[in-house]
Parts: sequence; structure tokens; C-alpha cells
Amino acid sequence: MKSESRRALRVDIGGEGGISAAGALRAPRLRRLPVLLVAGAMAAPALAQQGVFELGTVVVTGKEQASIQTAEQVMGSETIEALGKDTVGAAVAVLPGASLSRNSRNEDMVSLRGFDARQVPLYIDGVPLYVPYDGYVDFGRFTTFDLAQIRVAASGASLMYGPNTLGGAINLVSRKPVRALEGSASAGFASGSEKELAVNLGGNQGSWYYQLGASYLDADSFPLPHGFKDFKAKPTDTGSRRENAYRTDQRLSLKLGITPNATDEYALGYVRQDGEKGNPVYTGQSTSGIRYWRWPYWDTDNLYFTSRTRLGESNLLKTRIYRSTYGNSINAYSDGRYAVMLNNTSFPSAYDDSSTGASIELANYALAGHELQVALHYKEDKHRESNPSSPTKDYRDVTTSIAAEDSIALAKDWKLRLGLSHDQRDAKEVYYWPTGSTSATNGLAELSHALDGKGTEVYGVLSHKTRFPTIKDRYSARMGSALPNPDLKPEVANHLELGLKGAPWAGGKGQAAVFYSRITDLMQSVYVPAPVGTCGTGANTCAQMQNVGIARHAGLELSLEQSITSHWTLSGAYTYLARRNLSDANVQLTDTPRHRLFSSLQWAPSDQWKLIATLEAEQGRKVAFAASGKTIYRALGGFGIAGLKAQWSPRKDMSVDFGVNNLGDKWYELADGFPMPGRTWFVHANYRF
Repeated sequence: MKSESRRALRVDIGGEGGISAAGALRAPRLRRLPVLLVAGAMAAPALAQQGVFELGTVVVTGKEQASIQTAEQVMGSETIEALGKDTVGAAVAVLPGASLSRNSRNEDMVSLRGFDARQVPLYIDGVPLYVPYDGYVDFGRFTTFDLAQIRVAASGASLMYGPNTLGGAINLVSRKPVRALEGSASAGFASGSEKELAVNLGGNQGSWYYQLGASYLDADSFPLPHGFKDFKAKPTDTGSRRENAYRTDQRLSLKLGITPNATDEYALGYVRQDGEKGNPVYTGQSTSGIRYWRWPYWDTDNLYFTSRTRLGESNLLKTRIYRSTYGNSINAYSDGRYAVMLNNTSFPSAYDDSSTGASIELANYALAGHELQVALHYKEDKHRESNPSSPTKDYRDVTTSIAAEDSIALAKDWKLRLGLSHDQRDAKEVYYWPTGSTSATNGLAELSHALDGKGTEVYGVLSHKTRFPTIKDRYSARMGSALPNPDLKPEVANHLELGLKGAPWAGGKGQAAVFYSRITDLMQSVYVPAPVGTCGTGANTCAQMQNVGIARHAGLELSLEQSITSHWTLSGAYTYLARRNLSDANVQLTDTPRHRLFSSLQWAPSDQWKLIATLEAEQGRKVAFAASGKTIYRALGGFGIAGLKAQWSPRKDMSVDFGVNNLGDKWYELADGFPMPGRTWFVHANYRF
């Protein structure tokens, strides 16, 4: 049962839901549902007119044409809302190359071309959001109600993002008002006693603007699918709803900006996320690792300042300064009654992390045909952990980076982007263990050629990217079962990508890409000699993280949006991903499907009615679990789930959505022993002004 102290209602105020290119407010139109938008050269004024906080994008824009890398995918607020994706994890999983998993900690984890959240950092308006201790973030905790865009970049991710973009970057771009007063409000209900409230309010007064946002998402449980069975000797899930699957996520966002002239802008932003969740119990056939956990809080605060200042005719200066805090706690219980709390050497467990950082970016356009950018990044990460039987442990890392990129206009219709960066990480404070330092160099080259004047182009990307080991990678003793390794080196990935994107025929646009990544110095746990008793009674070995892994990721991405008639639109995104551990075939790479498809078919018979059908399918996902002291690999069954949604718009400023997800009540899993929701009904109302 949820703690009553955390059930206070809070709403999310932030930005518009649908704004035309001219800035006029309109109801969300489902006539065009772009599952994937690939950003090419998009004018900066167009971003502002669409209600996008252009300062929140990472690449500096100084001319009419923004230097947005060819392969960056952009998912707008209309698409997010039309598909009903309330969390960042669910929204990103729609895009080609991305997949979602839900692990044993009840966390939504996003993978991009096989790279996990540690290797594909999350940002809000260019500010890093990942937890300093382990580099992870729970994508299910972040709601989408106040976002204008989600930008996803893979192997060609700009080096302006800063360190650790081994496999790419995901940037959440907030909203910016375009009218003197605008806003929206929404409310919804769904199976599992789910409740949703969101409010957005903003105003642009010419020389200054404000944006407010608040949202509240709460659920007691979710329905179990048809045929589900709990395989434990003492089942905990014997009813029609998943036990201990509650969640409450509350989000507040504020932004105040000043625009003294047509080129300069200064904005102060604040985002607070409060979360609380249960951890549904494992229901598979393993007899170990049964957890009865609850998170009484999973919170984060982000305060940041960002600016853009033109210096003369040819220079643009952009800055970011931020302070982020992360706090979470885990309570462990003896059984599924959640009546007796464990009090041992590990629980209750509380983490208190923070990040303080700044970046300075200078763009120069003095040389004809060049858009040169240079960036300096500084980030200080702190981690503090505590439990009842051990002293408080403090850790502090400092990461610095210098990066440069140049976008060069070659011959007609040819463009080259070159980048180089050098990163340094120093451990400044470590509980008990020795400190250490490491460095890494990154580089990229992207060549693109426009095939016509309609945005169709072919491109190629070569890049060399790295990821520093986290505090957990280097220093965690895994509850007494492992030895720390302060000298871990960065993971390294070399990428090759070839692609085609644009509108090759009437009524259609899309993208095709093939990619290959070779990862070296992959961090893996190995057993090393150790004094008897170091890691358990009688044991003469300990597990330790080392740079011993070599892996290969290769695949294909396809996406298409096709207007069949004026009333029908078909969209789809398909990914083929083959991963292999080249250093040890016995250690398999898990938690990503080999085949994944997301498609939608939309019918708009009138201005008042829209209907959309979706299909999500995957096959070839392998997972791992422990049994009798060994790691067991299991291939999950493939699945296909369908959804159906109708939208009624009695007025241009009002709409009502209702429908069903997992129409066939399919029993499917994204991790061993953790079923996903069965058939779920929902209704949702929106109002805009």
C-alpha cells in the first residue's frame, strides 16, 4: 500500500500541445502521425514557431539554417500525445533502433542499437540527467506532458553533448510559448485505477516569456494478462491485478526567459520530479533473487541557466550552468505481506547524489562554408550512500571535456561534419579505496549528399566514442561479493553507419540505415584470486569488473510515413539488431530483441473523428537469471500486441480520446518473470486555449 504522505495531488504545467507553424493554436491533428522525423536543416525560427525551446537543443544555431546532424531523430509533442506515450521510455521505444526493457528493479530501461542507458545518456535541454553513481536513469519516472520534442542521436551524436555518448544521446527539449497567453489541461483514467492530470500554461510578451508545467500520474496496479501464471513455490500474484505495482510520479517545471533582441536569449529553468513505486515480485522459475522491495521516494531536482549571445556578426556564445540532485531509497521486506521490514547490512538503503556543471560553446561563421563550434564542459558528481550498519560513504568525480566540430559546405549539395574531443575524469574523493583518473579521445566524421531539393539525402557516419566507468563500476563491492577496480579504463566503440532519408516519392517520407559497431574494453565481471574469506566464507576468489570484453552490434533500421489518401496514413519503424560477444561466446548479450516493429494505421473520416490502430511486435530477446549459482539464459517468446484508439473533437480546442492497449490480452515479458500489462482500457480529455 502506498504511503499516504506521498499521495498529495500535484499537476504539471508546461507548454502547448499543438501549435501551427504560424503560431496559431490548434487541436492536435491525427491526420498526419509521423512516427519518425529525421532532422535535417531546420530553420531556428521554425523551432520557435513550433513552441520548441531552441536553447534546449544541443547544437548551436547562428544562421537561418540550424546545424542539426543528419541522423538525429526528432519526435514531437503531437506524435507523443497521439500515441498516448505518457513516459519517456514508452515514447522513445517507438523510434527505430530503440527498445524498452523492464528490469528486476521495476525500472524502464531504454536501449539504442544495443547500447544501454549508461552508454546513451539522457538530457533535459542539454543538461545531463543520469544518476552519478551508476549512470542509469529510470525512463519510466519521467513523464512527457511538458515536452516539445524528444531528440535521439545514435552513432553520429554531436560531440557538443559532452562525455560518455558511447552509443548516442537522448535529449528532452522543453516547450517555449509563442503567444501572449496559451495553455492546456488534460485528465485521464485507465485500468488499474490509473489517474492522470496535466496542466500547461505559458506566455510570450516579446522581450520575455514564462512557461509553467505540472503533471500527476498515479496507478495502484495494472491488469494481468490472460493465462498468466506465477511459478513461485509461494505465489504472490494469484488475482487479476499485479501486486505491489503501484506508482506515483509528480512533475513540476518552470522556465523564465528574457529575449532582449532578435538574437540573444537568457533562460532560467527548474524541473522537479517526485516518484514513489512498488517493485512487483519475480514470478518466473528461478528460486533465487526473490525481492520484496519498495521505493518510498525516487526524486530529482534540476536547476539550470542557459543563454545565447551573439558576438559581432560571426560569433555565437552559448552557456549552460546547472545543479541537479538525485535521491532514492529502497525498503526491503521479509515477504509479500510487506509487514516486516528487513534491517540488515544493506537495508534500508538510501542514495544521495548530485551533479554540478557548466558548459561554454562558441560557434563561429566567419569562414565561408564553415560552421565551427568549440565547447568546454565541466561536471562534478557526488555520491553518498548509507545503511544502518555501515558508515556513510562519500565519492566525488570531476569530469572535463574539450570538443570541436566543424560543419563544412563542400561542393554543391555536399556537406561534411568533422568532430574531435578529449575527456578527462578524476576521482577526487573515494571512501576507503584509492582514487584514480582516466582520459579518452573521441572523433566523428559525417558526409551527406542532397539528392534533390526536397530533403532527400544519403549520408555516412564514422565515429569513435567512449564511456567512462561509473562510481559503481569502479568501487562497488556488490554487498561483499566483489573487489573494486579503481583503474578501470573507458569502454570504446567504433561505429560505421550508412543511410538514406527524406521524401523519395509523393506522400511518403522515411529513413533507411545500416550500422555496425565494434566495442572494445567492454566492462565485464570476472573472477580473480583473493585471500580466503574476502568474498564469502571459504572463497578464495572474488568477482571484479575488468576491461576484457569485445562485442559487435550490427543491424538495419527502416522507417516510413506514407499518406495513402487524404484520410488514411500508414507509419512504421522496423529494427533488425544482431549482437555478439566476441571475447566470450558463453557470456551472451541480453535484453534487446533481434527484430522489432512498431506500426500505426490512421483513418480520419471527418474533422471530428480520428481512429488509430497500432501494432507492436518483437522477436529474439534473450534474458539472464541466476539459478543454483549459475547464470541461465532464456529466449523470451516473441509477441505482437495491438492497440486501438478513437479521438472525438467536438471543438477545435477540445478532444476526448478513448481506447484499449494490448487488445488481445497477450501475456508477454520484457524480462524473465516480470509480466507486462494485459488488456488496458483508457479515456483521456484535453482542452487548449
